[in-house]
Amino acid sequence: MINCPINTATPNPLKKWLPDKAWYSIQKLIEIEGFESFATNLSKDAPQRFMMWYNELDPEDRALPLEWRSLESQPFQKLLVVRCMRPDRVTTALGNFISQTLPNGSDFVNCDASLSSIQVLEAAYQDSSSVTPIFFILSAGANPVLDVQALCKAEKMDPQKHLHTIALGQGQDVVANAKLDMAHKEGHWVMLQNVHLMPDFLLELEKRLANFALEGSDPQFRLFLTSDPSNSIPIGLLERSIKLTNEPPAGMKANLLRAFTFFIREEFEENDPKVKTILFSLCYFHSMMLERRKFGSKGFNMLYPFSIGDLRDSAIVLKNYLETSAGSGKIPWDDLRYIFGEIMYGGHIVDDRDRIFCKGFLQNLMNDTLLDEANMYPFAEGKAVFKCPAPTTYEKYVEYIDQELPSESPLAFGMHPNAEIDFRTTQCENLFKTLVELQPKDSAAGEGGGDTVQSKVAEFMSRVQDEADLDGKKPNVEDILSKLSEEDRKPYQNVFIQECEMICVLIKEIIRSLAEIDLANKGELTMTEQMEKLMGEIFINRVPTTWMKLSFETTRSLGSWLDNIK
Repeated sequence: MINCPINTATPNPLKKWLPDKAWYSIQKLIEIEGFESFATNLSKDAPQRFMMWYNELDPEDRALPLEWRSLESQPFQKLLVVRCMRPDRVTTALGNFISQTLPNGSDFVNCDASLSSIQVLEAAYQDSSSVTPIFFILSAGANPVLDVQALCKAEKMDPQKHLHTIALGQGQDVVANAKLDMAHKEGHWVMLQNVHLMPDFLLELEKRLANFALEGSDPQFRLFLTSDPSNSIPIGLLERSIKLTNEPPAGMKANLLRAFTFFIREEFEENDPKVKTILFSLCYFHSMMLERRKFGSKGFNMLYPFSIGDLRDSAIVLKNYLETSAGSGKIPWDDLRYIFGEIMYGGHIVDDRDRIFCKGFLQNLMNDTLLDEANMYPFAEGKAVFKCPAPTTYEKYVEYIDQELPSESPLAFGMHPNAEIDFRTTQCENLFKTLVELQPKDSAAGEGGGDTVQSKVAEFMSRVQDEADLDGKKPNVEDILSKLSEEDRKPYQNVFIQECEMICVLIKEIIRSLAEIDLANKGELTMTEQMEKLMGEIFINRVPTTWMKLSFETTRSLGSWLDNIK
């Protein structure tokens, strides 16, 4: 069931509300022991009750009709039903499954979402050593230098004396080597920034670290590296290092926790109650702007690089602005909305409609009702509520987010609940494609494992050859041309002939490459790297790259693509 195979033999009797793909997936589901009667119950016994379950916003949390209610005590079996009927809810259902069934499962789902970047770095520091560097993989808006300086102070060291920061570039390798030699003997810290700019130096650095391990370094010595994602980083250096990055987590709750815990507890507690409330709403606004991007063009017309730096700068401006206007007693909402919506976050926005949305959301959020525990979900019309809490302690805010934030819903972004179906379905498909790619490519059928690559090759060979003549020429272009006079050869006919010729070339290449694989599997040809790649793509039901070069553009899976060619 990993890639949800389908069986198209039985027509879909529930076309009015159930997609064909869901029905065909159910035809494979009933082949599993315990699900034999599921299709009958769905289509004949209680279709209306199943339709009500299917139309729920969160069907993974609702009991199924009839005797299938018992699947509430069999969460994995229920996951199979959700996978077939509502693939858009699979990722959420998987998170619930892990949280509820594994010991400390929520730790796997939430990971470090409730920790600030400095807290994550402190935890990584405990696992590091004088021969184990900490490697920061940079993301937009991340500035690990400040966190390393804060960690240095926390370890009772003076950043001015004991932390040596070098931005790599032309000629800086000499400076870096000198600092490394000194630091590993005297127990100082060295931070090398943008190491991806000097790949040759990294090979030397890898050897130098190996020598340090043999010679022995001062236990306090630490090496910090920063780099953009790059293929030029030596594998040995990556394996030796503790890798950290600051990508925003997935999900509104995780993003809101990460945004709020970005602020240091002690500094937050010193704020005025009004500032606390506005900061909390600002964290919500920041999380919403980040998460809305996952909806694609439904969320924003462009992929804007919002980052934690925008939240940090907005918070600084907020505090300074309220301090200067404290005497008036009124909160300058218009000014704050302009700063956040037109400068800090609005500075990234170049599309007029996206700018209108940003201003409208802030208009709904940043006003006097915010101080009276207003509902922060815009335009929810009572369907979902998340009120801004009264000013409280840092820990209470974190607890409030964890316990009171409603489950994931587009309502949090001012969107219709159906807005998430497309992206969550794609998310589910990508997840299961990845799982299939992780499977051994030569796993044999049996115990529900599915077909082998060899059987798929044989199946595709028969399907293509049934549609082709002995020379692989189907459609027969020469026969078509013989029936067309010169007067009939107009633009439409010429394009049609060109498409036919392209299909002929494609079919011939498919037959040739599949025949080679068949001979290689029989031991009559040497298996090449290109053949292995082709077999791997067939195994994961992806149109092979060599075929796509001769084909029309498509997003179909391999089986559907072959049906389309026929």
